[in-house]
Amino acid sequence: MKENAASRVLFILLLFLFASLLNGQSPPEKPKLIKCRSPGKETFTCWWEPGADGGLPTNYTLTYRKEGETLIHECPDYKTGGPNSCYFSKKYTSIWKMYVITVSAINQMGISSSDPLYVDVTYIVEPEPPVNLTLELKHPEDRKPYLWIKWSPPTLTDVKSGWFSIQYEIRLKPEKATDWETHFAPKLTQLKIFNLYPGQKYLVQIRCKPDHGYWSEWSPESFIQIPNDFPVKDTSMWIFVGVLSAVICLIMVWAVALKGYSMVTCILPPVPGPKIKGFDIHLLEAAP
Repeated sequence: MKENAASRVLFILLLFLFASLLNGQSPPEKPKLIKCRSPGKETFTCWWEPGADGGLPTNYTLTYRKEGETLIHECPDYKTGGPNSCYFSKKYTSIWKMYVITVSAINQMGISSSDPLYVDVTYIVEPEPPVNLTLELKHPEDRKPYLWIKWSPPTLTDVKSGWFSIQYEIRLKPEKATDWETHFAPKLTQLKIFNLYPGQKYLVQIRCKPDHGYWSEWSPESFIQIPNDFPVKDTSMWIFVGVLSAVICLIMVWAVALKGYSMVTCILPPVPGPKIKGFDIHLLEAAP
C-alpha cells in the first residue's frame, strides 16, 4: 500500500511537471549579479539582473556571508536601492572584509542561483559627482585674467576626517567644439584656467575618484560666457624675458670692466700678425 501511494504521488508530480512544460512553464533562469557600489565606504548597494521567470511568479533572495564565517545572512533591505537590489546600511557594512554574495530565483518549478560575487567594500567605492561647481572670471591688476573654477567634495564622502583622499578631473570646451580640454587637481577644490578664447561660451564638468575605487559620473554641465575683450596673449612672459636679458647684459658689462678690457676689445679682438716658419721679422727692421 505504501509503495502504491508513493508511486501515485510521484506519478502526479511527473504529470504536473509535464503539464507545466506543455504550458511553457519552467524553473527560472539563473540571475546575474552585475555590480556592487559604495559611495563612501560606509554603506553599499548590490544589483542583479533577473533571468527569464519560466512563465511563473518568481521571487529573488540575496544571501551573503563574510569570508572566514559560516553563518549565512539574507539581504537586510530590498527597497532603498530600487528594483533588483540590496542595500547594506552602516550596521551591515564592514571594510577590509570579503563578502561572498549570491542571488537565488525561486518559482513553483524550481530554484536557480547566480555565480557568487566576491566584494571588498574598500575597492568598490564610486562616489557621487562633486557639488557646488561655480565659475567666475577674475581680472587681477597687472596680471592676466583667468577663469576660476571652484567646487565641493561629494556630500556622502567623508573627506575631512581623512577616511580617504579624492582626486578630481575637470573638463571644459567651447560650446560648439567636439574635443574636451582636461585638467587634474589632486586633493584640490579649485583651479585657474588661462588662455581661453574670447567671445566663446564654455561648458565645464567635473568628476572625482577615491584612492581606491572608480570615477564618479560627470557633474551636470555648467556654463560661462567669455567676453569679447578677454585677452589671449600673456604679456607677462615677454616682460620677464626682457628683464632677464637686461640683467644678463649688465652682468657681461660688469665682468668685462673688472678685467680691464674695453667692449671693443671684447667684441673685436686684435688680429695676430703673420707668422711664417723660418722667417725672422727683425731682419726686416734692420734692413736699410
